[in-house]
Amino acid sequence: MLGSHHGGCPVLKIIRTMRHVTALFFCCMMTLWSHGQTLCTQQLQHAIDSVYTAGGGRLTLNKGTYLTGGLILRSGVELHLEEGAIILGSTSPYDYNKVETKQSAGDERKDKSQLGLIIAKDALDIAITGKGTIDGQGLALALTIDSLHHTGERIDPNYNKRRQRPSELVRPTLFNFVDCKNVRIEGVHLRNSAGWGLSFHQCVDVMLSGLDIYNRAYWNNDGIDLTDCKQVLIENCRVNSADDGICLKSYNPGSCNEDINIRNCEIRSSASAIKFGTASYGGFRNISISGIRVFDTFRSALAIESVDGAIIEDVSADDIIAKNTGNALFIRLGQRSGNRKGAIKNVRITNLTAQIPFERPDINYDLRGPEVDYFHNVHPAPICGIPDNPIENIYLENINITYPGRATKGMAYVPLWRKGDVPEQIDKYPEFTMFGELPSWGLYLRHIRNITLKNVKLSLEADDFRPAIVEEDVVGLKMEK
Repeated sequence: MLGSHHGGCPVLKIIRTMRHVTALFFCCMMTLWSHGQTLCTQQLQHAIDSVYTAGGGRLTLNKGTYLTGGLILRSGVELHLEEGAIILGSTSPYDYNKVETKQSAGDERKDKSQLGLIIAKDALDIAITGKGTIDGQGLALALTIDSLHHTGERIDPNYNKRRQRPSELVRPTLFNFVDCKNVRIEGVHLRNSAGWGLSFHQCVDVMLSGLDIYNRAYWNNDGIDLTDCKQVLIENCRVNSADDGICLKSYNPGSCNEDINIRNCEIRSSASAIKFGTASYGGFRNISISGIRVFDTFRSALAIESVDGAIIEDVSADDIIAKNTGNALFIRLGQRSGNRKGAIKNVRITNLTAQIPFERPDINYDLRGPEVDYFHNVHPAPICGIPDNPIENIYLENINITYPGRATKGMAYVPLWRKGDVPEQIDKYPEFTMFGELPSWGLYLRHIRNITLKNVKLSLEADDFRPAIVEEDVVGLKMEK
């Protein structure tokens, strides 16, 4: 027997076999839904700790609903959710734990996104598997946090007054894993975080497979975030997120995301589908992306950004199809912060097909990305470095992008003899709309050394007065059939 009838959520027993533990909880759905405050946190944590103390193994949650606050996953423990098992996150912020991250120079995120429904730190050989569901109840939790701020009970010092919402610092993620090794997340349905969805910070040897992620409950609802991680495989996942779908970040100037493989995923987003940045202090090396399907995404299907000194190199992306997406490709080398010169080099993108709509593609999202604050024609895909620091060695092959056209000189007019007037925006937040009106409708190339366009097809559904491609300060441009 483990525990008794604590909190109205009695634990009947834990059955142990060699390295397999099944927790049979009598947390019936009627009890949870009728009372709404019945927590299984202590029982669940005790079960996890018992498996860890016994030398590791699997903890299985049978069909049922488990209301819980923050849980800590221990080394050697696999949390397995059978089909019909539902972990519900508490809607009280008092029920969540923090996980500390290493502090580093330039790390603007020292205390951000450290709360989580399931957290782990310095853990080895951990897993979350099965066909069950983990639901953070993010909207209700975020609104509780918001109310507590306004009543003065729990002040958020970084509250966003302009947008009327609590900051990321006080809104828990679904998962927050820090400095962990050999992590496996497989098969589960993940829902409704109050902040980011799955956050991995300086983890090594991570596999995310067959996940169904629906994270559109509140602001900053990314799908998956990797920060300075190594040896990561993300495959066969479906992501539908209010913010970036799969986002690679680098906060540590001495580290990087390295050996990352993202393949066979379907992504919808009210921001970008796959994005490097914007935090880009260290680097991104040996990144492989393939078999990606993007739908109804407000910003870029693929955004590669270094604006804080990061070195981005040896990136390949193949077989990307983006339908109803605001922009196909955005590559940006800037200098937003710090004195270190960043770099983007050796990027190979092949077999990319995209259809760009005239209207915003995420119109059916409850939470939508902010519009730009100026009138504009449809934007082209920019690949832009900055003066004295060009992007190097870009190879694009079998690219097919369809644009809606319908640009008019009355809306905006930047003739070719004024292309030098396009602002550099060296220290600005990177986004494909950052330069304002651009003089081309297909590709905009600036400050590049060696770029090959092979079998690149740009087409229009209606007339556009601008040329398809405009380049400035580009050396070594090759255009091949």
